[in-house]
Amino acid sequence: MNRNDQQFMAQKIRAQYMEKETTELDSLRKLDARVKRPANVFSYVFGSISAIIMGVGMSLVMTDIGATVGLAGGAMVPGIAIGIVGMVLALINYPIYRGILNSRKKKYGAEILNLSEKLMNA
Repeated sequence: MNRNDQQFMAQKIRAQYMEKETTELDSLRKLDARVKRPANVFSYVFGSISAIIMGVGMSLVMTDIGATVGLAGGAMVPGIAIGIVGMVLALINYPIYRGILNSRKKKYGAEILNLSEKLMNA
């Protein structure tokens, strides 16, 4: 390893231990993440739960797992009902996501606009 490579590696390692300056752009990114993250997390979790519920309904309809669970004689009707519940939950996921996102935008919108205006005019 030559001298330049050693200096580069030393600088790279040194940079990991130095205290980083927080710029206005970093603050703007953090605010943007603070707006979007709760809506995204909710949407992913709620959508996953909805898909699992819909899958349970499909499993009851398409397999003989109903007899194993104890639904002797007919797992078709409960399977269809559970599947429809899962579909409805999946369908309302996006409107709920938009509602959470819009409420967070209203909460932090003025602060983000002021900070972005300051950055664009600087």
